[in-house]
Amino acid sequence: MARKNATTDAPIVLDVVGDFACFTRPDAKAERISYPMITPSAARGVLEAVFWKPEFSYRIRKIELLRPISWFRIRRNEVSSAPALSTIRKLGDGFRFDAAADRDQRFTLGLRDVAYRIHADIELKPHTTDTVAKYVAQAQRRIDRGACFAQPYLGSREFSASDFGPPASGVERVSHDEYLGIMLLDVDHSVSPARSTWFTAWLRDGVLDVPPEGIHDPARDEQGRGERCS
Repeated sequence: MARKNATTDAPIVLDVVGDFACFTRPDAKAERISYPMITPSAARGVLEAVFWKPEFSYRIRKIELLRPISWFRIRRNEVSSAPALSTIRKLGDGFRFDAAADRDQRFTLGLRDVAYRIHADIELKPHTTDTVAKYVAQAQRRIDRGACFAQPYLGSREFSASDFGPPASGVERVSHDEYLGIMLLDVDHSVSPARSTWFTAWLRDGVLDVPPEGIHDPARDEQGRGERCS
């Protein structure tokens, strides 16, 4: 568990932009229905793609909406199950997959032309010996030059971020108020089975404030399995 007081007065701030995004609601069942706003777990995923170490974790403090909420709808054919890579390698040229027989039509309600400003703290793990300032400085250098370990994506891996970096001058948040519903806050993988926490999310004047702690609801654990990075 992270040390509660191991934060800094100079939090990490990062702007992320994308052409498309889908932050799937866990209660949408088979269809991909996005929240109107990026979730804390997806925001954490963006930061971890830029800079991550096992010595710390990110705590999302708030997220600002930088562009008006705009939707897109798409229905397309997908396959309901994908063959294992080991099977493909084993059969080699003899492998055949009948996509038509395994076809499944899926609906997606996603977001287009998105931009967010993520505010986060770095919280050190108990075994860490270095200071918070060291990791904040390392993260800031990577943000400033646009470096990343993996390409950040916005909810779904097919929706890569088109740009990310330090806060853009002159870009202000969009004033918007909306009730977002129950949203996944975090998943604790240090226990078995993994324990999810949730919170009631509101977008007020274009700001999603993220509480430091959520509420554990065992009934939602199964739903949350599909929203690890959404």
